[in-house]
Amino acid sequence: MDEKTEASGTEEEQSVETKIKELTPNSKRVDVSAKCLEVSEPKEIPGRFGGSRKVAEATIADETGSIILSLWDDQIGSIDKDDVMAIKNGYVSLVRGHMRLNVGKYGTLSKGEAEVSEVSTELNMSDKEYEQPPRRNRGGGGGRRDRDSDSGYSGGMRRRF
Repeated sequence: MDEKTEASGTEEEQSVETKIKELTPNSKRVDVSAKCLEVSEPKEIPGRFGGSRKVAEATIADETGSIILSLWDDQIGSIDKDDVMAIKNGYVSLVRGHMRLNVGKYGTLSKGEAEVSEVSTELNMSDKEYEQPPRRNRGGGGGRRDRDSDSGYSGGMRRRF
C-alpha cells in the first residue's frame, strides 16, 4: 500500500477497460468505448422515492457486440447517433432480466477520443434474459405486507394482462 492508501485506510478499486461482449450482469467499475447506434425518445418513469425521472435508452456498440445504455435525466441529450463515447466507471444492471449499462453518480459519460471504426451488432448483450435475484428490502418499515390484508397491496408490482 502507498502512503495515501494507508492514511485513508481504504484501497479504491480502479475501473477496467472492458469490451462489450465481456460484460456480465455483475460487471462493475468498467470503462467502455463505443459508438452510439441509436437513441430512444426519453420517457418519464416514477421515481423510487416519489416524483418522476426521465430515462432514454441508447444502443451502443464496439467491435465485439452491442448493449443498451440507460441515460438518466441530465445524461439525456449528451450523446447522439454516431457519436463515439467513453464511459468511465460504469456498471451493469438488470431491467426485467436484461442487461443495461449505466453511468451512475461515480461514473462519467463523455465524447470519446478513441476511434471506433468497426462495430458489431451480431451479439446484443441486452437480448439475453437472466434470472434476477429477489430484491432486498432497502429501508425501514416491515417487509412485505400480508397478501390477504384489506389494503389490496400484493407485495410487489401488479401485472397488467
